[in-house]
Amino acid sequence: MKLEREEKPLYKRVLLKLSGEALKGRMEFGIDPEVLSRLAKQIKWAVEKGVQIAIVVGGGNIWRGRKAAAEGMERTAADYAGMLATIINALCLQDALEKEGIVTRTQSAITVQAVAEPYIRRRAIRHLEKGRVVIFAAGTGNPYMSTDTAAVLRAVEIGAEVLLMGKNKIDGVYDSDPRVNKNARKFERINYLEALNLGLEVMDKTALSLCMETKLPIIVFDIEAPRSIERVIMGEKIGTLVAAEGVGYVGDNK
Repeated sequence: MKLEREEKPLYKRVLLKLSGEALKGRMEFGIDPEVLSRLAKQIKWAVEKGVQIAIVVGGGNIWRGRKAAAEGMERTAADYAGMLATIINALCLQDALEKEGIVTRTQSAITVQAVAEPYIRRRAIRHLEKGRVVIFAAGTGNPYMSTDTAAVLRAVEIGAEVLLMGKNKIDGVYDSDPRVNKNARKFERINYLEALNLGLEVMDKTALSLCMETKLPIIVFDIEAPRSIERVIMGEKIGTLVAAEGVGYVGDNK
């Protein structure tokens, strides 16, 4: 499919899930300002096309709660530390978006009123309707719940048409890790049950099960590919579609 920038986007409201790893770029940890700037420009383009965008950010570029717990830290405390890492990422992304002239609101699932609004569903939807980008931070606000689960939950709550999973240097869902196995097979589309039964690393099982229950389609793609956010919003078939049996991309006649 040839992407024409004057075409109409296929989606009106989306939720973009950004892993913490996607924000670190080529760095070992932390946040790469060039990555933030590149993401902000693509999000600005989508907003100017009339797409309502909400974002959930992970925190793995700063802190990994499961790793800390495995090394002896109490799991609940480790997970709360991870929530704080997502707030740092959200604030940095908000700053990058505002530098592009995009009005942005960060909503946190835990109370940090000096830097972010509390998460209120109706307020979030109102922000989106006004053309603002909304960043959801601190996951669900509960330990033992991943930011993948938060992304699915928020997408369903705000009525997003699709969940866009931006991966770090992985352009879809494979039957094994393509970074290890050069013969790994990429799926163009797969249904939820197949992904669960095969144990594929789309997202954690709780999040994937919730997608299946609510019939929320997922598109997994490489966030570092050129203009990847623009292309996926316009309907170019990049990455992997994870959806109910028989459900295709928006605009498919199949």
